[in-house]
Amino acid sequence: MVDIELLKRIVEAPGVSGYEFMGIRDAVIEALEGHVDEIRVDKLGNVIARKKGEGPKVMVAAHMDKIGVMVNHIDKNGYLHIVPVGGVDPRTLVAQRIRFFTEKGERFGVVGHIPPHLQKPEDRKKAADWDTLVVDVGADSDEEAGEMGFRIGTIGEFAPAFTRLNENRIATPYLDDRVCLYAMIEAARAVEEHTADLYFVASVQEEVGLRGARVASYAIDAEIGIAMDVTFAKQTGDKGKIVPELGKGPVMDVGPNINPRIRAFADEVAKKYDIPLQVEASPRPTGTDANIMQINREGMATAVLSVPIRYMHSQVELADLRDIDSTVKLAKHLLEELRPMDLTP
Repeated sequence: MVDIELLKRIVEAPGVSGYEFMGIRDAVIEALEGHVDEIRVDKLGNVIARKKGEGPKVMVAAHMDKIGVMVNHIDKNGYLHIVPVGGVDPRTLVAQRIRFFTEKGERFGVVGHIPPHLQKPEDRKKAADWDTLVVDVGADSDEEAGEMGFRIGTIGEFAPAFTRLNENRIATPYLDDRVCLYAMIEAARAVEEHTADLYFVASVQEEVGLRGARVASYAIDAEIGIAMDVTFAKQTGDKGKIVPELGKGPVMDVGPNINPRIRAFADEVAKKYDIPLQVEASPRPTGTDANIMQINREGMATAVLSVPIRYMHSQVELADLRDIDSTVKLAKHLLEELRPMDLTP
């Protein structure tokens, strides 16, 4: 059963890449305290929680950073001009709300949309881009915006909008990767009898270059690495190329980034506990923390465990609660069942 209140708290906690200290880091620590043997924060800001065991040494990583925006100019009329932090599509920002974190607290702004009545016909065919987007924060001048706490470098993110669509489906900004962060936290809390030496990492700055995973992987030097990150679910416009479906369970990759022995073991565990498990072909690096984990030091046997979502990197990312629950269960059982094994492909 998914704890909706905890999931909502994890999803909505502030934490654009590089600014995870603004809220999500403390939320992760609070959720894990009392359920693990030790917790520490490294110099880059990763939260590393350990459940001690004899071995093998396992690193489970879910990134806690969000994509977002940064103010790079305030014009004389008080409008904010912004640049992306991570993979933000400017077209998704039009007519949306942005939550900013100023030196005077949280402030909200809106990316205004020129009404169609006032647009020239040729302008209606143009897509928004970073050169044309401005954010209205209610100020009439740059001085007034400054008095409100806005500065060059002020960080913003999509405004909270957690929505329960029906019994099983939710839509909200930042399921990438907060839904998998939630699943990792719940799995860490649920793991009981285990032989493996478990390290749960809420990694930073994944969206801007897998940076947190790089330093955490080096420090932990695990034998096995499991990255937990979202993947694409079937949605409108995918032309049949996307295989995972909502409501059909978590997803695990196959491909060069994935250790075949760990992948086969995951299949066995899923069957043993009657957990549905979907497969995704990844002929290239997966684009997750597993990319870095795999080539750390002398190498790490990696796997990727995903929750499928629709509309990634938008304000309406959509997931199925049944997939989230199954992901928690599979992660728990997988970590409890792990024993020393031959990891050579």
